Amino acid sequence: MVQCRQCGLAFVNPRPRFEEMGKYYPPDYYQKEFVENPERHQKRYAREARYLREIEERGGPRRLLDVGCANGDFPRFMAARGWSVEGEEVSQSASPIRDFVVYSQPFPDIPVEMPTYDAVTAWAVLEHVHHPMAYFQKAAKVLKPGGIFVFLVPNFDSLASRHLFGEDIPRHLFFFTRETVKQYLQKTGFRLVRESNRGRIFRMEPENWLLFFLRARVLQKGFSWADLPPSRPEFIQRNQLRPGLMSSVRYAVSYPLRVVERPFWPVLALIQMLRMTYPISTFIARKL
Repeated sequence: MVQCRQCGLAFVNPRPRFEEMGKYYPPDYYQKEFVENPERHQKRYAREARYLREIEERGGPRRLLDVGCANGDFPRFMAARGWSVEGEEVSQSASPIRDFVVYSQPFPDIPVEMPTYDAVTAWAVLEHVHHPMAYFQKAAKVLKPGGIFVFLVPNFDSLASRHLFGEDIPRHLFFFTRETVKQYLQKTGFRLVRESNRGRIFRMEPENWLLFFLRARVLQKGFSWADLPPSRPEFIQRNQLRPGLMSSVRYAVSYPLRVVERPFWPVLALIQMLRMTYPISTFIARKL
């Protein structure tokens, strides 16, 4: 990973080619992310819908394009609220969608060139794409004047993203800071309305923060990917154990820092929220 000294944008270098990315999104990726625990996801969609409330309060017809719509569940949720919906999804591993229009090419290439939508959403999408600026430019082109662009991205100024290897590489290709987002919006004709840095949509815990602190700050040894302990599921699989109390105890004995650090996660999350460095941010921008 490298970072631009001028704008703060960080990115994987070299990046896998666009044609290679499909192998990192197998069918079980979408099953795991969007099918398991449907009740939890319905609650998430309700939280996402709140960011579009100002459009709903205007009254009248309203039209949404959801970029990276996966299996189409969020557009369906919004359709039930009275929206006319469309989606965009390039992955062939996502479930087929037949109940509303879905564009199968990258968002900048969809055959829409006129101001068409009242809202464009991109939930955890822009970090996955090869040319994020083109996505901002396309959103500005297809939104009606006064329309809103709502997008969620990891915050590279956070402890988890910058130091704890919390990013999902190589699926995550670009890493945004607040200043990067502001520059992108300014260059593409948007005004930032609000940033939510509270983890309301997705959460990212500061896993391994204590190990990082001891190695990098106290012992001055640095902290690398190789220093990360396995997760509990990885530990159980690696040692061919049965999930349960005994395997959890064995994991705790093997990696005691993981046990000691966990009670401090809520405190660290609160500190990050107060400092606007929580690992995930949602931005609401209005087309000028």
